[in-house]
Amino acid sequence: MFYEVLPAKVFRKSPKLEDGILTYSYPKNLKKGTLVEIPLGKNSTLGIVYRKVEAPSGDFKLKDIVRPLYDTPLPTYLLNAMLWLSKYYLVSMPQVVSLFLPNTLEKRHQIAETAEKSIKITKKPEKIPLNPAQKRALDALGAVKTNTKLLHGITGSGKTNIYLTLAMAEFKANRSTILLVPEIALTSQLVSIFKQTFSENIVLIHSKQTEKTRRNTFEKLLHSKTPKIVIGPRSALFAPLENLGLVIIDEAHESTYFQDQTPKYSALRLASFIAKTKNISCVLGTATPKVEDYFLAKSKNSLVTLKEKAKETAIKPKIEIIDFKDRTKFIENRYFSSPLLSKIHENLEHGRQTLIYHNRRGSAPLTICENCGFEALCPNCFLPLTLHSDSYRLICHSCGHSEKVPVSCPNCKHSEIIHKGFGTKLLETELKKLFKTATIARFDGDTEKSATLDALYEEVRRGEIDIIIGTQTVAKGLDLPNLATVGIVQADSGLSLPDYSSEERTFDLINQVLGRIGRGHIEEADAFIQTYHPESIAIKTAVDSDYEAFYEYLIKKRKKSHLPPFFYLAKISVVYKTEKTALSKIKEVYKALKKKENIYLSAPTPAFHERLSTGYNWQIVVKSANRSSLTDAIRSLETFPNLRISLDPPSLL
Repeated sequence: MFYEVLPAKVFRKSPKLEDGILTYSYPKNLKKGTLVEIPLGKNSTLGIVYRKVEAPSGDFKLKDIVRPLYDTPLPTYLLNAMLWLSKYYLVSMPQVVSLFLPNTLEKRHQIAETAEKSIKITKKPEKIPLNPAQKRALDALGAVKTNTKLLHGITGSGKTNIYLTLAMAEFKANRSTILLVPEIALTSQLVSIFKQTFSENIVLIHSKQTEKTRRNTFEKLLHSKTPKIVIGPRSALFAPLENLGLVIIDEAHESTYFQDQTPKYSALRLASFIAKTKNISCVLGTATPKVEDYFLAKSKNSLVTLKEKAKETAIKPKIEIIDFKDRTKFIENRYFSSPLLSKIHENLEHGRQTLIYHNRRGSAPLTICENCGFEALCPNCFLPLTLHSDSYRLICHSCGHSEKVPVSCPNCKHSEIIHKGFGTKLLETELKKLFKTATIARFDGDTEKSATLDALYEEVRRGEIDIIIGTQTVAKGLDLPNLATVGIVQADSGLSLPDYSSEERTFDLINQVLGRIGRGHIEEADAFIQTYHPESIAIKTAVDSDYEAFYEYLIKKRKKSHLPPFFYLAKISVVYKTEKTALSKIKEVYKALKKKENIYLSAPTPAFHERLSTGYNWQIVVKSANRSSLTDAIRSLETFPNLRISLDPPSLL
């Protein structure tokens, strides 16, 4: 018997889209989706049986499949999802297959088939409480005819209770649920709530698990006959659940749902395809939907809104916008306005907490010579090095390069080296000077290396920390019962980035940070928004929690600029050791694309991260109102080596 098999290993130096199916022989009958070990070159690798075929013509001898790994095949919908992802994102099949399978499966030396014990909920679940607004939203979701539905619920509206109710209905019908979260580390609360209801039936999948744990989890789910609640980031979509009945994507606006390494894909689009294939529901939950998702939901009548706070005790915070240019507001300190400092003093007296938010790590993002203008740049990326005053080193936040702080200018030998701008470490230093008796903790990308977020979060919950300083790490989903005040130090810091989504990201983050207060735990809530651009539409609408006004502003701007959701995008880049070669190659690509119809091209330009550790990075942005025109244009470039292609990128940086 002969079988077409999808290999999990790239077998060409420059993989092509058609490199996806190989033919092997095997004496026994194998089901579609069976995981097998196959010979490939001088070694062996994983493969998935695609279908049985007739004997191929020719007198050459086919290699035999080494062995099947399991008697249980992969669910058919996962096989279909692999084929779709390869075609939709123009990625070779081996790259897609390796994405879906743990790479340790082939280390099994015998067929692994485990008899699963039937696990039931160990305690009688409470009735999940729903207020009238949540019940209306739940009914509205049930009435939506499309498989993918957008639940636009304001922060604190109780979307989690709706998730629980939907998952419980599937569980009782013996069907599993996949709950996608942006990052496991930032969603301990959500996981805890689901564990209280579903007990041992919760299965976590995340990147920090060992290879053995990931393999065992995969096998457990493959053979499972009882429903499970699988929770994890985008890779949780690959869980082999034959009885999948529901997909929920929490914080669906988050950029982490787009994988920016090859194979590049959107977990939202993949989940939507799976839902349609299996005829199940995929619920996108968010307080700040991506503009293109909101546009699609409105056009397909799949939008459900939830505009009321879940707790009756929830209050609207008092919000003050403070113009950074008005220095009379910054008499006591150059970074913190007087009204904000006054409120921090008041909170300390009454045992309440303050959150200081700034989306930039380190102490200072610019190190320059006052005499000649020399700027300390990363030798790999040509991006400014950030001063980290605790270790007193300059660090690149792009590639991680680290070096000593110069005591004099390397160019002119002048001794006056100055550090400009500010990050969370500098803010921490300033606050410790201002509030000497306060307990202050910093949550950011550096903190994660020295202490777990969960441990710090519990200290905050217990009221052991007075002032919390953080980047977007603390803006996502944390419920802090003793938090009374939020201070956003520079709300417009992301607006200057040369990217079509910068305003959207700014709106999202301000909205998320403001959502940490006024949740009904205490009777007072204040926010101070410091900005150089108080007139910004993104900032004003975020402060007013007016998503619809922001959407109407941005959707008109996107239409005029030929951007999503009206146009599809692709970013094509090349990286070579010399700038001359990079420019020459990207011009060749541009010349080839100029021949294609129904597409718009940007001029070849240096990428935002112009210099990488591997060389110079140049790019072209391609737009088209028709996705097939865009993909046809990209397919025509298969003869060009070493192209980096990103379809539907959430950012052009």
